[in-house]
Amino acid sequence: MTHRFPIKEIARQAGLGTATVDRVLNGRPHVSPQTRNRVAAAIGELEAQEAQLAARGRRVFLDVVAEAPARFTDEIRRAAEAALGAVAGAVIRLRFTFREIMGEAEIVAILDRIRKRGSHGVCLKARDTPAVREAVARLVQARIPVFTLVTDLPGTDRRGYFGLDNAQAGRTAAFLLAHALPRGAGAVLTSRSQDSFTGEADRHRAFREVLARLRPDLATIDMAGGAGVAATTTRELAGALSGAGPISAVYSMGGGNAAILGALARQGHGPVVFIAHDLDRENRRLLAEGAITFVLHHDLEADMRTLYAAMLTGDGAQDVPGVDGSSDVQIFTPYNLSMRRDAG
Repeated sequence: MTHRFPIKEIARQAGLGTATVDRVLNGRPHVSPQTRNRVAAAIGELEAQEAQLAARGRRVFLDVVAEAPARFTDEIRRAAEAALGAVAGAVIRLRFTFREIMGEAEIVAILDRIRKRGSHGVCLKARDTPAVREAVARLVQARIPVFTLVTDLPGTDRRGYFGLDNAQAGRTAAFLLAHALPRGAGAVLTSRSQDSFTGEADRHRAFREVLARLRPDLATIDMAGGAGVAATTTRELAGALSGAGPISAVYSMGGGNAAILGALARQGHGPVVFIAHDLDRENRRLLAEGAITFVLHHDLEADMRTLYAAMLTGDGAQDVPGVDGSSDVQIFTPYNLSMRRDAG
């Protein structure tokens, strides 16, 4: 594997030991494919950031850790890298750790490794559980600021939240469905990827409150636990829809929308008014095809720019005030999809 970086630098970027990286680079046996991929990805990240290193200023490391389907972590990576162009006076080196499904023990282990290795900040999209909160507290005690992305950990000492105003999004979804569905319509299906993502819980709570006020005639069926992944979403939906009457609308807060549409079609539901979140690759396609009706979106790149500014302002200090970087919701339909420069 060709490279032009010191082994120690590759190891730091990949979060691996130098001996492991040396084995990978020299093609030695007894190295897992996942480890080889981590080293290759680290070299790619170093190469992508090399141009920025020509700028003058201090160098800081930001670890971006997220549990989300690959289609959304691709969007996080794209936004995080694109936002680097707005940074002045410092060079931010990004280290990504992404998993589609990440159990509590794995999240904690990753955060503890970052604490031991050292970092200038952690951008975190994770479940809100007691063990994760304790791991965040350990990072803060080690003077590593934590910034939550898309889903928050309220009440912790995280430096700030960045991402969609989730309650606003839930209220918006309820308003759209209340006015789109006729009287006598069937039930509304709500779908969340996990119960323990605070952001989705906030969307769900606000949605239910406003829908009950605007359209008390509409029943709801709730499903959670599919992780936004096709196979698990399909399995969870089979149980949620068993014996259900007509479904007239879907509010999908956690993704897996192609799987949701497939499951509904197999059980004879549809077409439905369908509200989804985020203009990722799958949702752009489904929206352009007319399979989903609305996408509630926010500007991840702007979120990352705000996050970088907050991290560089604090620079590890303990007494820096918290930051609320909530983004307003944007509504996309098939008719304004072309307004997105990256649509397609």
